[in-house]
Amino acid sequence: MAVTVLVAVLIIAGFLGGIRLMQSPRTALWGNRLGALAMLAALAWAFAALGRGAPPAALLFIALGAALGLALGQAVKMIHMPQTVALLNGFGGAASALVAWTAVLIRAGQASGPLFRGTSGLALGIGALTFSGSVVAVLKLQGLAFRRPPRRGWPAPALRSSLLLAGLLVLAGTGLPGLAPGWVPALVALTGLAAGFFMALRVGGADMPIVISLLNSFSGIAAAVAGLAVNDIVLAGTGALVGVAGMILTRLMCRAMNRGLPAVLAGFVPAARAGEAGPASPEAAAPPAEEDAPPKDPGELLRSARRVIVVPGYGMAVAQAQAAVRQLADALEERGRAVRFAIHPVAGRMPGHMNVLLAEVGIDYEKLAGLEEINPEFKETDLVV
Repeated sequence: MAVTVLVAVLIIAGFLGGIRLMQSPRTALWGNRLGALAMLAALAWAFAALGRGAPPAALLFIALGAALGLALGQAVKMIHMPQTVALLNGFGGAASALVAWTAVLIRAGQASGPLFRGTSGLALGIGALTFSGSVVAVLKLQGLAFRRPPRRGWPAPALRSSLLLAGLLVLAGTGLPGLAPGWVPALVALTGLAAGFFMALRVGGADMPIVISLLNSFSGIAAAVAGLAVNDIVLAGTGALVGVAGMILTRLMCRAMNRGLPAVLAGFVPAARAGEAGPASPEAAAPPAEEDAPPKDPGELLRSARRVIVVPGYGMAVAQAQAAVRQLADALEERGRAVRFAIHPVAGRMPGHMNVLLAEVGIDYEKLAGLEEINPEFKETDLVV
């Protein structure tokens, strides 16, 4: 037991170190490598804990999964990274659900306490919810289906989702000991699939990054609870780490978008986003005086500016125009202008997405700044692009 705890601590420390390194663009690559190494160690320990080597069938599936992962990583464009993250979240939730279902089938006919029934049921239900919600998110962002959320009033869908979630918790938590064992996992899985489907169906594409982050947290929670069900401390610890990190990221994204999580999940659209702009004040509607009006020619604006801040948006990402932005920044710097980039946390639909797009064309990391860092500089800036 002591050896198992020590191995679990070392593996979780590897994941934590990887997350720490990924907080800086200059060390993110090593953070990714450290996380992959920790995952490899967890996989090796899982087979070692069985007391025998990995079965040939398991090695075959691992090889197939690695090949598919490499192919996916090479083929996916950076603009499609949110969909890829959602897809991987769904696979993680499905894996946890299958682990829990297998544990239930193995122990069928045996006396099972409430702890096992509850943990296995929750892992199955949350994993199924994560899978179906992630599939809907992928289809929405890729434009393949569900492109527009239902246009009904938002309280009714919210009530439906709440009832499904409540039913899922009741079914998974109690294990329904009165039903035949074969019906328990099927009923829990179907309820979880329905809950995830309707939860993501209502959310619009602009808010989908928040849901993807939430589903990432759910995939970690499902893994943690599955670890408790099968008595695997490494799985429980690493799953809890992913769950907590996903919840923190979800909260940060909600704050960055000035949105509350209940409103996002209910599909509530603020009036400003729905096209219901408020009345403009007379001062705002009045045109500027002729002598105070800035020059209209963009070239003149660029030539006269000494300090420039570029605020890239999702339109730049969709148009794949980061190379043109790099050319503009280089041209300004050749003329002695100071150029920096202000990065909104979810400008590229997910945190860090815009940073990677700009780094792909060779823009220096030192020129990229978060809004909290660069906001005080706007008052001293001549031009914002």
